[in-house]
Amino acid sequence: MNGFGFLPGLLLGLSVALILALLLVYLSHRRRTPVAADAAVPTADDPLRVLEHLTVSEVMVPRGQIQGLDLNGTPAQMIEQLGRTPHSRLPLYRGDVNQVQGVIHVRQIARLLGEGTFEADTLLAASREPYFVPQSTSLDKQLRQFQKQQRRLALVVDEYGELVGLVSLEDILQQLIGNFASLETPFPQGIQALGDGSFRISGNVLIRELNQRLSWQLPSEGPKTLNGLITEALESLPESGVCLKIGPYRLEVQEIAHNRVEQVKLWNAGFTAERWAR
Repeated sequence: MNGFGFLPGLLLGLSVALILALLLVYLSHRRRTPVAADAAVPTADDPLRVLEHLTVSEVMVPRGQIQGLDLNGTPAQMIEQLGRTPHSRLPLYRGDVNQVQGVIHVRQIARLLGEGTFEADTLLAASREPYFVPQSTSLDKQLRQFQKQQRRLALVVDEYGELVGLVSLEDILQQLIGNFASLETPFPQGIQALGDGSFRISGNVLIRELNQRLSWQLPSEGPKTLNGLITEALESLPESGVCLKIGPYRLEVQEIAHNRVEQVKLWNAGFTAERWAR
């Protein structure tokens, strides 16, 4: 599992710290620089300024995809959960991810395992208090807050205080790097180009990532994942083979499992195979 190697972790930490320092210097300079009243909202052509116009809700991991440790489980069950996550910081909760009681680093988990004291009480004692942020917080502000609070992970809540997701420093840096990245970079896991201009896409892929990677404009104001977008548009869980239209995009549900859309074939109807092949 990632996170236990000292040297890789140290190098990653130094790299993140350097990138964060450079970003904060830039953002501080931006705040002191007057902006024209008619300045347009920036796009990927101005990737650093994009952070000022995106909120944490647009890059967060949705609540249903948060990975953590359930303190109500047995040590064996928690170790099984631990083996399924690559993350270095994990929320601790009891029964429901809405009941987060702390956040722990895998270094502390490794210490407890080595001491033979890996159990709910010792995990909680070794954790930090949860850090909550509003979903409307801009990414540039959250970067500064991460530095000020000396944090790398925050739980995102809505206006009613309900947990809606989780955002990390790495999520924000990934957004920035994604805006800098060339369109020639390989597609991430969950997005497969089929060669005729269509794509096979996992239902848990974020709408924001689809739009960024494919230069599309799927609606992203509501549901954050492709599964959420489809079920909201149809107002029900579809069966396999169902097709729908959202703007210029065509979607064909190919696989349903665990009460959610697992796989979708999706294409832009205005984008032909001939244009794709050029």
